[in-house]
Amino acid sequence: MSTLEKELSRERIRPETEHRLLICGGLPCHSKGCRQVKEALTDELQKRGIADEIPIEVVGCIGDCSLGPAVIVYPEGIIYQQLTAEDARTIVREHLIAGQIVETLLHRDPRSGEIIRERESMPFYREQTRLVLRNCGVISAHIDDYLKYRGYAALARALAEMTPEQVVAEVKDSGLRGRGGGGFPTGRKWELVRQAHSDEKFVICNADEGDPGAFMDRNILEGDPHSIIEGMIIAGYATGATRGYIYVRAEYPMAVHRCREAITQARRKKLLGNNILEKGLSFQLEIRTGAGAFVCGEETALISSLNGTRGDPEPRPPFPAQKGLWGKPTLINNVETLANIPLIILHGAARFAELGSAGSTGTKVFALAGKVRHTGLVEVPLGTTLRQIIFDIGGGIPGDKKFKAAQTGGPSGGCLGVESLDRPMDYDSLREMGSIIGSGGLIVMDEESCMVDLARFYLDFNQDESCGKCTPCRIGSKRMLELLQKITAGRGEERDLEILERLAHLMKTGSLCGLGRTAPNPLLSTLHLFRDEYLAHIRERCCPAGACRNLSGPQKGPKEESRG
Repeated sequence: MSTLEKELSRERIRPETEHRLLICGGLPCHSKGCRQVKEALTDELQKRGIADEIPIEVVGCIGDCSLGPAVIVYPEGIIYQQLTAEDARTIVREHLIAGQIVETLLHRDPRSGEIIRERESMPFYREQTRLVLRNCGVISAHIDDYLKYRGYAALARALAEMTPEQVVAEVKDSGLRGRGGGGFPTGRKWELVRQAHSDEKFVICNADEGDPGAFMDRNILEGDPHSIIEGMIIAGYATGATRGYIYVRAEYPMAVHRCREAITQARRKKLLGNNILEKGLSFQLEIRTGAGAFVCGEETALISSLNGTRGDPEPRPPFPAQKGLWGKPTLINNVETLANIPLIILHGAARFAELGSAGSTGTKVFALAGKVRHTGLVEVPLGTTLRQIIFDIGGGIPGDKKFKAAQTGGPSGGCLGVESLDRPMDYDSLREMGSIIGSGGLIVMDEESCMVDLARFYLDFNQDESCGKCTPCRIGSKRMLELLQKITAGRGEERDLEILERLAHLMKTGSLCGLGRTAPNPLLSTLHLFRDEYLAHIRERCCPAGACRNLSGPQKGPKEESRG
């Protein structure tokens, strides 16, 4: 355990002497009936006349989506999983009234059969290093809970003990790189905005999370919005910015609601506005919702959208640090990047840099999804292997099927095969393997997953999300998608693979923005690792995974088809 983890563990110690109930309020739990569970708990507590004695708090996503709806009972810290309304009433009667733990509602480790009572004892959590997610699922999104765990202490330290230049230097020394996909050194970006001369500067939190299967930013905004607000205020102090915007997609209504409430709470506590903490700092913060265009995750397109025009990317330079929102110097960091800032300022760059690997310090939050037993949010030090994430934390592949590949970085990333299971997951290693970390999407595939269809899916997404401004992306993505559709329909020719590769390289070198330049990555990586699968689709009119409906499956031969 690193020094930073030990310090955070000491901070988490909260003397629990009375009962309180925490209900996971993440979107997966909502879809499974957490509202009904809460209503049943409230109703049963009222019937017993103890509703005023035992508070119920809705918290952010607890991490493991397979557990929901879930309730944690303090002071014992017992976690109950996959609850119904009747289960909730049982918890009140047996645990809260009779003092008996309801073992039938506890988690059972599928590998060892062990019954686990506390969340931290589950393999899914035990193997993680939850720093950015330290408050998610532990406290409510209210500012009073955040303050109990040294919330805004980093801001107080920055204003009282550090100059803006020292804050920038601390972020630089930490080695923190942007968690939104590009991996640009955060401290260097802050320095560029700090050095820019202007009468006005801005800080933008990029919460336009649009990768299929990604939900890291959404859950941080829902579960711990004050960590983002604190990070943005510190960024404003360091760079000289006086106004900030959280740009979040409108499809995240719960995140928007909780962020707005958090901003209101911070204003009431005089942590936003004029003369913050009586140190002369002024910083205003607002929410802006986007229409859900994937391309608006790109910095210049996001700025165009905030400017009130169509969210199209622009050529760079000039970069936003010199000419951004309304032509003024603008700092843009994503949600996870900003959530790291209070940790770095409060505990120091050296302790933060103890975690991770050379050139990739700190932790990374991944949205683990796909063919894995335990899906959800996973936070590990950069440099952790793919095997550790999928098998030690995620519990491996369901149904004893074989691991086939993992897609990292969403539509802009690439596939990793079995040979990559023991390679470190950091910025440089993934780039060497033909992929990227991206914002943190991690989708696992087993032997029944078709790599050709996967490439088609991501090309379909990117082609649909292309703004159409530049020819390589607008036309190239369309032609590539048509060829992949042709192959998965059983009409492919071998020369199509050569055309696909040529189009992919033209898109990578000629596209205006990152969407077009990275859109071919899923195709190129699957072609490199699973070329035989493409050839099977073309030569044998067969899908080895049995996933393409227009083709024969792996067990079907000409004789079997003739008998059918």
